[in-house]
Amino acid sequence: MMTRQFNVVIEKDADGFFVASVPVLRGCHTQAKSLDDLMERIREAIELCIEVSGYILLPTQDFER
Repeated sequence: MMTRQFNVVIEKDADGFFVASVPVLRGCHTQAKSLDDLMERIREAIELCIEVSGYILLPTQDFER
């Protein structure tokens, strides 16, 4: 199993929710009240975004379609 790392942008919105997004995966974002929940949710969102998009992750490249 290959492990990949992604940059995740985390912000806090006006309602106090933490919002995370992954800039290199279009549409990959989630929100939660706590950072612990947010990290769990963004990991799941990344997996789903990769699965749905059809990206093939290669060891020497970020993405290939």
